[in-house]
Amino acid sequence: MKKVIRSFGYAFKGIGYAFKTQLNFRIHSVATLIAAAMGFWLRISTAEWLWIILCIAIVLLTELLNTAIETLTDLVSPQYNEKAGHVKDVSAAAVVVSAVFALIVGMMIFLPKLCLLFCHAA
Repeated sequence: MKKVIRSFGYAFKGIGYAFKTQLNFRIHSVATLIAAAMGFWLRISTAEWLWIILCIAIVLLTELLNTAIETLTDLVSPQYNEKAGHVKDVSAAAVVVSAVFALIVGMMIFLPKLCLLFCHAA
């Protein structure tokens, strides 16, 4: 049981490292809070919550993996290396793909509800 508890400690240490050192992870964390607040405010359905939670998980997961890949790449290739640059670029591209997906899903869920709220009020 101690090993399991210790492994969670390492995981939270990794999240803390990403939060402290990665601006984009902090930005995605704030976006997570905004999406959750909007979900509660707009009373989205269970199915919509599942999509929002999936998007949050995918974006944070890709950001964490990107951080790990960039850190490892810097360790094994401290000097400039074109292939190391490609590794980091592709890793960052994965984050962009997931973030664009999340943005599209968020727009599909939140924009109609916001329009109903504000367009009919005008």
